[in-house]
Amino acid sequence: MQTTPLSDDLKQALAKVTTASITTILLKKGLRNVWLRGTRPIKAGQGRLVGRAFTLRFVPAREDLATPESWGSPISTRAAIEAMPEGAIVVADSMGTTDAGIFGDILCARMAKKKVAGLVTDGVMRDMAGVLATGLPVWCQGAAAPPSVAGLTFVAWQEPIGCGGVAVFPDDVIVVDDDGAVLIPKALVETVAKEGQEQERLEGWIMSEVERGVPLPGLYPPNDEAKARYAAFKDKK
Repeated sequence: MQTTPLSDDLKQALAKVTTASITTILLKKGLRNVWLRGTRPIKAGQGRLVGRAFTLRFVPAREDLATPESWGSPISTRAAIEAMPEGAIVVADSMGTTDAGIFGDILCARMAKKKVAGLVTDGVMRDMAGVLATGLPVWCQGAAAPPSVAGLTFVAWQEPIGCGGVAVFPDDVIVVDDDGAVLIPKALVETVAKEGQEQERLEGWIMSEVERGVPLPGLYPPNDEAKARYAAFKDKK
């Protein structure tokens, strides 16, 4: 399955919306399970990234399949990396496994060379110092020395997966920042981008009111009087 590029306008709009705001917007639309558990930035300062999901799927290790020889198979992480498009955010279903690293420095270096935007997994990495040196932004649960085949079998890419307890389909959109990774269903991307900008504007105004001493009741969430003041604020801009 080919990944559809995300337009620059949508990418720029979503890059201004925090993952916290996105979860609130999606909650109002009935989607509660969109934050990928266990996805933490491996270092500070990775910023906020937006991209289409490129999915990878691991299953539990089976001794006849999860071998070092499997790394040269046509169905391998190496082959999947060559299929990754520029700008994609790779989402790997590692089933929360934390005692086998799915990628190390060499694989991450190749992903960085292909201009993949970032890697998100509910598992862990290995060769952590080398991974950090590649500059590839990664969100994961930490590090482990053993290779993936010590605990996992790689089976597919660009299929529906479950990562961090969230269903992820190819072409869904992933937004990551210091709070972790959040999924936006592809059918809701434009709506979230539009509503997200207004949500950030409103919360910025609310914060300015808090800073000048306004009590929270009636302000957050805003009642009719606060909404009127906010509308007047926007009219002045």
